[in-house]
Order: sequence, then C-alpha cells, then structure tokens
Amino acid sequence: MKKRLAEKVRLIATGFLVTAILAAFSQQALVVRADKIQDIQNQINNTQNQINEINDRIDDLTDEQDLVEEMIADLNAEILNTMTSIGMKEDEIAEKEAELSLKQEEIDVTEAEYDAAKEKAEQQYDDMVTHTRVMYERGDSTYLTLFLLGGGLSDLLNRMDYVEKIYVYDRNRLDEYQKTQQLVLELWNRLEEEKAQLEQDKANLEQDREALKAQRVELDAMLAKRKAESANYEAEIAKAKQEAAVAKKQLQQEQKLLKQEQQKQAASNAANATYASSDYSSVIDNASGSELGKQVARFACQFIGNPYVYGGTSLTEGADCSGFTYRVYQNFGYNLPRTSSEQRNAGTGVSYSDAQPGDLICYSGHVAIYIGGGKIVHASTEKTGIKVSNAAYREILAVRRIV
Repeated sequence: MKKRLAEKVRLIATGFLVTAILAAFSQQALVVRADKIQDIQNQINNTQNQINEINDRIDDLTDEQDLVEEMIADLNAEILNTMTSIGMKEDEIAEKEAELSLKQEEIDVTEAEYDAAKEKAEQQYDDMVTHTRVMYERGDSTYLTLFLLGGGLSDLLNRMDYVEKIYVYDRNRLDEYQKTQQLVLELWNRLEEEKAQLEQDKANLEQDREALKAQRVELDAMLAKRKAESANYEAEIAKAKQEAAVAKKQLQQEQKLLKQEQQKQAASNAANATYASSDYSSVIDNASGSELGKQVARFACQFIGNPYVYGGTSLTEGADCSGFTYRVYQNFGYNLPRTSSEQRNAGTGVSYSDAQPGDLICYSGHVAIYIGGGKIVHASTEKTGIKVSNAAYREILAVRRIV
C-alpha cells in the first residue's frame, strides 16, 4: 500500500515537472515568436517606407516631366508662330519685289525723261552758244554800237527795239535752260532715292526672314533637347514604378508571413491560456478530435453566462450567435465571416457524425460551437445569454471544420 502511494506521488511530481518544463519551453517559444513577429513588422515598416519614398520620387519625376511637357508645348507653339512670321515675311518680300518691279518700270520712264531733259538742256545750251557766236560775228556784241551808227532818230529807235527783243529772247532762253537743268536734277535725285529705298526695304525684309529662320533652328534644337529630357523622365518613372511593384510584392509577402505568425501566436496563446473550469471540461476532454479544436471549445466555454446582444461581438459585454463564434475564432488567429449564413460556407464541411470539438454547427439563421458529447456552446437569446445546449435541439444544416 505504501509502495503504491509512493509511486502515485512520484507520478504526480513527474507530471508537475513535465508540465513546468513544457510551460517553460512554451513560454520561450512565445517569446521567440513575438520577436519574430516584431522583426517581420519592422521589415514591413521598412518596406512601406521604401514604397513611400519611391512614390514620392515618382511624384517628383512626374511633376518635372509635366514641366518639360509644358515647355515642349510652348516651343511647338513658338515654332508655329515663327513659321507663320517667316511666311508673312516671305509674302512681304514678294510684295516688295513686285513693287520693285513696278518701280523699275517707273525708273525706266524716269530715265527716259531724264535722257530727254538732258538732251533738251544740251540742245538749249548749244543754241545759246550758237546765238552768241552769231551776234558776235554780226557785231551785235555791244549796245554802244547802236548809238554810234548813223541813220537818225527813227533808225535809232528801231535799233533799240531790236536790242530789247534780243535781250528778251536771250533771257527766256536762259530761264528755259535753267528750268531744264533743275528738272534734270530733280529727276535724277528722285531716281536715286527710289532705287535706294526699294533696295533697303528688300534688304530689311530678307534680314528679318533670315533672323526668323535662325530662330527656328534654335527652337528646333531646344525642342529636341526637351523631348530627350521628357524621354529620360519617362524611363526613370517606368523604372521607379517597377521598383514600387517589386516592393509592393515584397510587402504582400511580408504581410502574409506576419498574418501566419500572428495566427500561430494566437493559437499558442490560446493553447497556453488558463481557461475557467466548467462542468463541460470532461465532455471536451473525452471527445475525439484535434487538441486545437478542444482548445477552441474550452476557450468558448469560459464565457458561458455572459449576455446576448444583437449585433454584438464582445465575449464579455455581449454578442449575438455569429458575433460569439467570430470573436472566439479570432482569438486563435482565424477571421470568420461576420454573419451566420456566411459562416455556413467557412472552413471544410463534415458530417454531424464526425463532428469534433471546435467545429461550427450551423442552423437556419443560427450558429454554434460543438464541444463534444452532442453538446454545443452558443449565444442563444437575450434571456439565456451564452449557454450550452444539445446540438440536435433543432435541425442541423451544416457542420464546418475551421481548425
């Protein structure tokens, strides 16, 4: 008898020791997993910062490219205006050349008039020279001779009248000659001025046209440069977007890994949690199924007696049927749909005869958690709150295995 008692004590002590060792290892595993989760979270933060920096760079490059595109638009407009101005200058040159052609005809007429006037002036000059020579040859060089000649008073008066006529004639010839000379001078000056003005106008127009052509060449060079800059920005933006896509993919992988680790941590927390004892512990322990499913069932049973609240999801303050199952499974890292009809499609379907602790038992408009032995725990009504019932108390529509 004493030997049996000693053996029983030894077994109990060994059990406590094993439990303590397992608890220590479990606690260490929790710390390691927490560190890993923190490392993953830090990496996620770094990746997100990298994505933000890339997006900021893309925004800056896009702004700079927009500015270059605006410059390109301005240059295209300026080139169009320059080409229009060149066309206008060419039209003006054509008009000036046509005007010059007409002026040339006028110049030709003026030259003919000039030649005629010049010839007339030369003829008048020759006539004057001839007249003077004749007078000299006839001895009419002085008026004194008229008084010295005989013939009486009557003859003297006739001679004086003759002298006056000669004087008037010579005076008129001289005036006509001077007028002819003035005409010739005016025609010549006008001819030179018109030629000079026309040539200057044409030269100015051609100079303006050449300046516009040079401006067009400069604008074309600037446009080519801006287009090259825009292409460079386009390439840099494409490269940055590719980097962002790689970073986003990496972020998704890290977030997925974080979720997995959080689920593992939640499961470990639940596995190592100390649940309130209930009358249904033996029911759960004696049922067949996974240890994690039994942990879900134990965790759910500790809230028996808590209130039912429409639309609620609080295990302590109150929940409805789907809010209760939603929050229980969330504690283990599983995100169920929010409504009972949606939860009816969650996880994997099994038959009721194969139901295990932790499975969802689905009814019409209602859902519960199976704990074994034909029992369920569920948020029933406002009157009864969270309680345990027979699983077959109403028609079962589906059994869904989540863990």
